[in-house]
Amino acid sequence: MSQRPSHPSRPPVPSAALDTTDISRRQALGLLASATVGFAWSPAQAVLAHERAAVALQHAAAAGSSYAPRFFTVHELATVRQLTDMIIPADERSGSATDAGVPEFMDFMMIDQPERQVAMRGGLAWIDHQAQERFGQRFVDCTSMQREQLLDDIAWPERAPRELRHGVAFFNAFRDLTATGFWTSKMGVEDLQYMGNEYVSRWSGCPPEQLRKLGLID
Repeated sequence: MSQRPSHPSRPPVPSAALDTTDISRRQALGLLASATVGFAWSPAQAVLAHERAAVALQHAAAAGSSYAPRFFTVHELATVRQLTDMIIPADERSGSATDAGVPEFMDFMMIDQPERQVAMRGGLAWIDHQAQERFGQRFVDCTSMQREQLLDDIAWPERAPRELRHGVAFFNAFRDLTATGFWTSKMGVEDLQYMGNEYVSRWSGCPPEQLRKLGLID
C-alpha cells in the first residue's frame, strides 16, 4: 500500500493487512483529525478508476472468484458496500451503488489518491467503533435499524452532536465519493437519462410542457 511520508505530528497509516477493528478508538480519531478528509477528483481519474475496477471484476468473474481489494481489507470492503448501498440503494429506476461497482471504484481511487488513505481507513475504523460502543458489534454485523440510527447521527452536520464532528466530516466526504462513483458509472449515467452527444435532425423548440413548468406559457 502506498503511504505518505512519516510526519511527527501525524499517526502512521495502518497497514492494509491490519483490520480496522484492530485500530483503537483513540487512533481512529487521531487519523481522522490529522488527515485530509475531502475527496478531490477529476473526471479523468473517475473514468480510469471505473475502467480498472471493471477489468478487475471481469478477471475475478472469469476465475470464479470474488473481487480482491487492492487498498481495502476484506472487512473494510464489506463495510464500504454496506455504506454505499445505504447512501444509494436500488430503486425502480436503477440498481444500487454496489450494483454500479462503486466499492471497487473507491478501491482504485484510494490507490490513485494516497493522501486520502488515512482519512478513509480512520473513518471506517471510527464507524466500527461507534457500532461496537452502541450495539456491541461491528457495523456490518448490526441490524439495518441500528446502522440507520448510527448514520442518522452523522448525516446531518447542522444537527449532529459536536463530539461526532470527525464522523460527520468523514461521512459527508464518503457520501460525496459515493455519488461521484455512481454518477460517473455506466449505470449512473443511464439513470440520469443523459442525452448528450446525440445528433438532432430537427429542433422544434422547447416542449410546451416544459415551458408551462417554467411559467412561460399558460
